[in-house]
Amino acid sequence: MANVFEIVTQTILDHLDKGVIPWKKPWNSNIILPRNLQTGKVYRGINVWLLLASSYASPYWLTFNQIRERGGSVMKGEKSSIVVYWNFKEVDESNQDTGETEHKKIPFLKYYRVFNVQQCEGLAYPDQPEEDHLDPIAEAERILAGYQGRPEIKHGFVKACYNPFEDLVKMPHKASFINLEEYYSTIYHELTHSTGHQSRLNREAMNKPAAFGSKTYAREELVAEMGAAYLCGISGIAQATIENSAAYIKGWRDTISQDPKLVVMAAAMAQKAVHHILGQQNEAFEIQEEDA
Repeated sequence: MANVFEIVTQTILDHLDKGVIPWKKPWNSNIILPRNLQTGKVYRGINVWLLLASSYASPYWLTFNQIRERGGSVMKGEKSSIVVYWNFKEVDESNQDTGETEHKKIPFLKYYRVFNVQQCEGLAYPDQPEEDHLDPIAEAERILAGYQGRPEIKHGFVKACYNPFEDLVKMPHKASFINLEEYYSTIYHELTHSTGHQSRLNREAMNKPAAFGSKTYAREELVAEMGAAYLCGISGIAQATIENSAAYIKGWRDTISQDPKLVVMAAAMAQKAVHHILGQQNEAFEIQEEDA
């Protein structure tokens, strides 16, 4: 029987097989983060990409029981989507060094199923809220300027990269990009990498060399891609460089299929990275049980 990580991974692979890149294609300046209609709670981590990859315009989702409680029903033939969350198993373990018994909470991943309100009938729900992005470029620059303790950014290089040993973001000049959206999409990618520096969130791939093609390298690249997508959506700019070539999709499909935990952990790290850049607290994104 497949575990939750395997179920999530297969869902992502199914989207890739259809030519949908969950952390890129569904996101544009008009997307509102998916949320539970009953509780108002915004979904987080990998749930963002699982639900955004659906074909529904509404950001509102409900469990089967919540739909019934609101007097609605699921239309015939509609299929549910999954939402994952962390739960804990309490165990007592003996410490081999002290001989004392230690009480521990072991996290494990669980899931439940939800339906979009557009899959239902007899259900009242509000229109999709509208995001107000009066000046997306100005907002993108505000996010960039608001990153406290960020690495130095130098322009004039042939290609963009983040060097963790120098704690330096290297960028081509703005004029080298097709448009400013492409520039900010690129610098957001590199700044997401920079959050992994040992002085910030201390991610493994940023503190010791990770071989190209390794699981650590692949996870960090996915963290950066998801983080850039989050920041583009928050600022209201559309991602200008959406790679959807067959080779790109195959590359991610091969990588993800080798490690069932990759996308779940990368999505959690990406959201934590975004909150660091925005100067927001990360407590809400630590491992914890999530309400429906």
